[in-house]
Amino acid sequence: MKLPRRNFLHLAAGAAALPVASRIAWAQAYPSRPVRIIVGFAAGGPADTVARLIGQWLSERLGQPFVVENRTGAGTNIAAEAVVRSPPDGYTLLFVTSANAVNTMLYEKLSFDLSRDIVPVASLFRAPSVLEVHPSVPAKTVPEFIAYAKANPGKLTMASSGIGTVSHVFGELFKFMTGVNLVHVTYRGAASAVTDLLAGQVQVFFDPFRIRSGTSGPARCARWQ
Repeated sequence: MKLPRRNFLHLAAGAAALPVASRIAWAQAYPSRPVRIIVGFAAGGPADTVARLIGQWLSERLGQPFVVENRTGAGTNIAAEAVVRSPPDGYTLLFVTSANAVNTMLYEKLSFDLSRDIVPVASLFRAPSVLEVHPSVPAKTVPEFIAYAKANPGKLTMASSGIGTVSHVFGELFKFMTGVNLVHVTYRGAASAVTDLLAGQVQVFFDPFRIRSGTSGPARCARWQ
């Protein structure tokens, strides 16, 4: 049976926090008040941007505000814990990224079980990552960058959105596969990392590929595959 889009959204949103509740009851009552979308990264980054677009889309269609709340720190674990500890009534949703999955293996002890305490609703976006390099680094291609980094071990700084995030994992994988020595500098989100990259405070960032509105600067990009 094919459900109308509005009914599907009602069912999906209810399932996010209370999967055992009656789907029919949730479809009739949900949402009757504002809904929070918790994001584990700072405002302005990719996760925050997508969450706000989705929140606006849901608000327009369901007639209630979907408000984005940024809970940064601990590689998104603070945000995840906040959602797990909230009432299971469907009014506090978590914007999950791959960092949440990485954290289940990176941290020995977490106060929650991601696979048990959080139920997935929908896949929102997928994106490749690019290697972004400040032009102060005299390299125009990835091979040239690798050669320069090997000739200057420990002198280049690599930004990330936080320990265990995609940008961190990609950077560590790049270091492992190429044998270069990059100094890791962690941030609370991609927006602040890119700001420092554009200012030359850091030299390297592995960033999800997307168009940044209103952002321009001297960073160069090279796709690494």
